[in-house]
Amino acid sequence: MSKYLISFPSEAMVIPEGDFQAVVDDSHAVIEEAKAAGVYVFGGGIDEGIPPVLVAGDGSVTEGTYPGHTAPNGGYTVLELPSREAALEWAAKLAVACRCPQVLRQFGDDPAS
Repeated sequence: MSKYLISFPSEAMVIPEGDFQAVVDDSHAVIEEAKAAGVYVFGGGIDEGIPPVLVAGDGSVTEGTYPGHTAPNGGYTVLELPSREAALEWAAKLAVACRCPQVLRQFGDDPAS
């Protein structure tokens, strides 16, 4: 089993006026399906009202993120699945629910984490 990150940036989610609640309901239904299937690990959206900070080993805090990188935004779901094919199926379900394509990434295998 591998863990997969399924995500989208905020700007990808363009919802017609009046459809927001349907998107919320549809995306929650997919998450509930993933929980019932026992593959759900974590999900949520970045709170874009709270700016990112970079924390150094000495505890110092700098506003922003690494130079040259943009701060992540949007929504994220982590699922633990038996195959890439299964991950593609779940990503497609989330794409339908969220009304936008999803980015699929596989986490590297680290037995210690």
